[in-house]
Amino acid sequence: MSRLIVFCGPSLSPAEGRAVVDAVFLPPARQGDLYLAAREKPTAIGLMDGLFDQVNSVAHKEILWAMSQGVHVLGGASMGALRAVELASFGMEGVGTIFEWYQRGLLEDDDEVALIHGSAEDGHRPLSEPMVNIRATLSAAEALGVISGALHGALLALVKELFYADRSYPRMLARALELGLGAGELAALRDFIATHKVDQKRLDALRLLEVMRDRFSAGAAPKTVRYHFSHTDAWQAIRDRVDAAPAGSGVT
Repeated sequence: MSRLIVFCGPSLSPAEGRAVVDAVFLPPARQGDLYLAAREKPTAIGLMDGLFDQVNSVAHKEILWAMSQGVHVLGGASMGALRAVELASFGMEGVGTIFEWYQRGLLEDDDEVALIHGSAEDGHRPLSEPMVNIRATLSAAEALGVISGALHGALLALVKELFYADRSYPRMLARALELGLGAGELAALRDFIATHKVDQKRLDALRLLEVMRDRFSAGAAPKTVRYHFSHTDAWQAIRDRVDAAPAGSGVT
């Protein structure tokens, strides 16, 4: 029987995810969490969201180890999209528009998917807007004639200059007005954002779950890889630290 594990929040809530696929939903992953999940021998692991900055991020090595153990690992939406691009040649599978943007070289910076969010008790509620969502929203606004190409480019430039934690639509619009970028277009854009803003992370997260549901719900052959997994000192250090953690911190 197939068993699927997904790391999500804030790209998608577990409740939204369960409406798409029968899976174990876990909070955003930190270093060691994917190793713990893979030890449970699931059919597949979906990585959407991961922690960074204050904690160590998901290590490439634990993803490689998981796949070498026969676990399919898919990524998309956020941290998962980054790791999927970085490990595509080793067999990690990327899903969604954000992954494709990185894969095609349209995006390069990690800050494009970064945001701040609330705690688990707060449902990992987003407290800033990721650059990828702003890009998608502005592209949609230009495509519908709400804003010009010139304003589109100017807005992207000013938002990109902001620290990722300070990015938001209100701040973008306020700064654009300060710079005199066109009150009429900005007013139209404000209305557009209120009703038609694009949450590209959420769209990609849903697509990732749909792929996992369609491919793995009925089971699947174990993942096969072409590389030899090298047991390095750095990998052993990660395992030792995780294995020494208090009982109950892993997948149940």
